[in-house]
Amino acid sequence: MEQKLEKVLNEIVTQQDTVGALLANRQGLCLGAKGNINPNVSGIAMAISKQVDKLEPNVSVPATICLYSGNKRCVIQKDGEITGIIYKQTTTPATSASN
Repeated sequence: MEQKLEKVLNEIVTQQDTVGALLANRQGLCLGAKGNINPNVSGIAMAISKQVDKLEPNVSVPATICLYSGNKRCVIQKDGEITGIIYKQTTTPATSASN
């Protein structure tokens, strides 16, 4: 199983703008990490995904959570027993919509 996780993580970190990726189990324990990402965020990301699940409990499609900060983005998605966390960084900061 570790080889499969390593392969998935390698595929993710080679994507454009991706600087780090992490996979966590349902308890929030880090199963593997690649790139510039702290393995300790696994528990926090798992807790966030559990809270988002409560917003729409009857939806069969897993939610995708995007957190933005300047030119960085954290994408969290839970699929079954595994939660994926991907850090992306763009060369230009994201612009916010003005009202």
